[in-house]
Amino acid sequence: MESGPAIFAGVVFALFGAGLLTWTGTRLRRREPVAAGVSRVASAAVASLAGTIALSLAVYCLTRL
Repeated sequence: MESGPAIFAGVVFALFGAGLLTWTGTRLRRREPVAAGVSRVASAAVASLAGTIALSLAVYCLTRL
């Protein structure tokens, strides 16, 4: 993988994952729903899983330089 696209993809994944995990944590701390019309536990679990996967992809992209 070329270094330019790998750096760009890694940074995008890192920003998305960190933002999603921060947003999810903030919503849970305030006892607000993470997604409208869905169970709080299920939506928090899915959002946390997606954020973790995005951060894992960021690490993968940035270590492939």
